[in-house]
Amino acid sequence: MIRVMVVDDHDVVRKGVIAYLNTEDELDVVGEAASGIEGVEAARKLQPDVILMDLIMENGTGIEATEQIMTFLPECKIIILTSYYEDEKVFPALEAGAFSYMLKTSSADEIASAIKKAYQGETVIEPKVASKMMNRFRITPSQAHDELTNRELEVLKCINEGMTNLEISETLYIGIKTVKTHVSNILSKLGVQDRTQAAVYAHRNQLFK
Repeated sequence: MIRVMVVDDHDVVRKGVIAYLNTEDELDVVGEAASGIEGVEAARKLQPDVILMDLIMENGTGIEATEQIMTFLPECKIIILTSYYEDEKVFPALEAGAFSYMLKTSSADEIASAIKKAYQGETVIEPKVASKMMNRFRITPSQAHDELTNRELEVLKCINEGMTNLEISETLYIGIKTVKTHVSNILSKLGVQDRTQAAVYAHRNQLFK
């Protein structure tokens, strides 16, 4: 069972999403919250596998909550579920550690599917958001990856597959500190700010077909 938590300040939306998710055999909704602050407290207590996170809420935004939750629950996959896709919302959310980004116009089936994919390490990005990300990276030199070492390419491949640092460590038989060093070097060489952007770069340049 995938332990899921829903954070949204609109009762109707939150209750509606939970009602549907409860019909899915693979999903177990373990908690809910009506604000970012409540979401952080609930996540700390309930330790969910996946969180559906609204962005604009009183008493703590989704971005703030995501950033805080990532500090004590880094393996949790946070899916932003919002009505907003402006640059000033999208990129701070991804930089805070959001794993996927969806709009509330998504169907219930699409949301449930995104949760299952997130649990398996597969990111889902709303097409409108993906387009913005691609446009942002068009200024990145297409041959930046030529500067990566063979080991860094192996780590980037793992990042592209949605692996955590621990999973990369176990897969490549290297220490966590070494993984973190490689990740830092990869981000620097590619000129990107986080793992999500590195994965987008790899996809855009078809590094791992």
